[in-house]
Amino acid sequence: MGNVGVQIVCVALGVLGLIGTIVCCVVPRWKVSSFTGSNIVTAQSSQEGLWMECVVQSTGQQQCKSYDSLLVLASDLQAARAMTIISCLLSILSVLILFCGADFTTCVENEDAKPKISLAAGVGLLLAGLLVIIPVSWSANIVVREFNNQLIPASQKRELGASIFVGWGAGVLLLLGGGLLCCFSRPKSGGSGGTAKYYSNSATAPNKNYV
Repeated sequence: MGNVGVQIVCVALGVLGLIGTIVCCVVPRWKVSSFTGSNIVTAQSSQEGLWMECVVQSTGQQQCKSYDSLLVLASDLQAARAMTIISCLLSILSVLILFCGADFTTCVENEDAKPKISLAAGVGLLLAGLLVIIPVSWSANIVVREFNNQLIPASQKRELGASIFVGWGAGVLLLLGGGLLCCFSRPKSGGSGGTAKYYSNSATAPNKNYV
């Protein structure tokens, strides 16, 4: 069936989106040092993430330090923490629901309930994708705005890190998987579900023999 292939693709997209979301959440590469203008000192570079800040030396040594308090983080990073964690949990839940209610599994034997389960999983993937795209876009907007601000010294300017692009990619994968599920997970119409019964006229009344 066509739905089976679509569901397999959606499971793969959901898993890839989940992996990308976890990488985006864990890797401290949201903001990196900018080496433009007069800021040509490349002996060390700083990398900022959701949970820690790292300093990478030109020799390859890296030192990371976790943030002392949640209150020292900017508002975009505080929101990004919550959104990415919720997105990870929602992605896991949606993939499990989709796998249980898919046509290629027998976890749910009710055929009428499977399209509804797949539709619920699709909505979950859509929400998970939005919860990734919103914080990375918010942080990217702040980085670009501060980079173009002439009042900020060049040594304090930051550029977009790899985690931002990974988050965008993960969000697109989740949105694509959820959109496909919502388009193809249509409840089956009940017009052809009934069975027709035929009755023979000869069976309504017994044959009588008259002499």
